[in-house]
Amino acid sequence: MAESVLTVNQLQVAFPVRSRRNSGTIPIVRNISFQLRSGKVLGIIGESGSGKSVTCLSILGLLQGATVQGSVQLLGQELIGLNPAELRQIRGEKIGMVLQNPASFFNPIATIQRQFIETLRSHRSLSDTAARSIATEHLAAVGLPDPSRVLRQFPFQLSGGMLQRVMIAIALSLQPQVLIADEPTTALDVITQMQILGLIKQLQQQTNCALLLVTHDLGVIAQLADRVAVMRNGEFVEQTSVEQLFDHPQHAYTRSLLASRLTHHLGARR
Repeated sequence: MAESVLTVNQLQVAFPVRSRRNSGTIPIVRNISFQLRSGKVLGIIGESGSGKSVTCLSILGLLQGATVQGSVQLLGQELIGLNPAELRQIRGEKIGMVLQNPASFFNPIATIQRQFIETLRSHRSLSDTAARSIATEHLAAVGLPDPSRVLRQFPFQLSGGMLQRVMIAIALSLQPQVLIADEPTTALDVITQMQILGLIKQLQQQTNCALLLVTHDLGVIAQLADRVAVMRNGEFVEQTSVEQLFDHPQHAYTRSLLASRLTHHLGARR
C-alpha cells in the first residue's frame, strides 16, 4: 500500500467574531480527518462556502487570526504549531499549491523569470543560470511554447490558461510530496479546463506526488480522483471511493449533489 504522506486528524478551524454585544469564535471547519497517500488523488467536493478552501489554507498555515486545532502531519512531522519560518520552508518545497485565480498569485510588475527564479532560490542553493534552466525545463513540461519567451514576459501578457500552466510549473519545480489544487480551472474556458486537468493528472502521475483536489465540479472528481470527501457546512458528510460515490452514494446531501448535476445537464440539453 502507498505511503501516507499527509495525515489530517480532527482538524478544526474557528474565526474570531467581535461585536458590541459579544465576542468569541465561529467554527468554520469541524472534525476533518483524512489520509493522503503517494500517487493518489483525494477530491474534496462541496458547494461554495462549505469550507473546502479554508481546510487547505489551514493545512498550509495561511489563515491569519484563525484558531486551528487538531493534527496535520506531513510524513510524521506535525505542522500545527510550527513557527512562520518553518512553515515557509514547508510551503512550496514539501507542499505545493495551485490556486483558482492565477492572476492573484503573480506580482504584476515582475517578469515570470524573476518570480520563478526567486521561488526556486528561496528553497534551493542555485545559481541564476541553474534556476533559469530548471524554470525553462518545467515551462516546457507544462506545454508552454517558447519557454524562454514566456520567462521574459510579465503576467499581464499571458492568458489565464498560460498563467495557470506557469503556476503548475512553479509548484512542481520543487518536487513537493503533496500538491494542493484549489479549484484550479474555475476561471478558465471549457477547452482550457480540460487541458489543465489532463496536465495536472499527467504530471501528478509522473512525479508520484499526492494530490489534494478541491472542486465543486463532479465531472472533475470523476476524471481525476481516487477517493472523494463530500463537504457540507464545514464537515465531511461522506468519504468514499470515486466509484462508490457515483454508484452508491450514502448521504442525502451527496445524492442531492448528484441529482443537481443531472438536472443541470438535462436543462442544458433543452
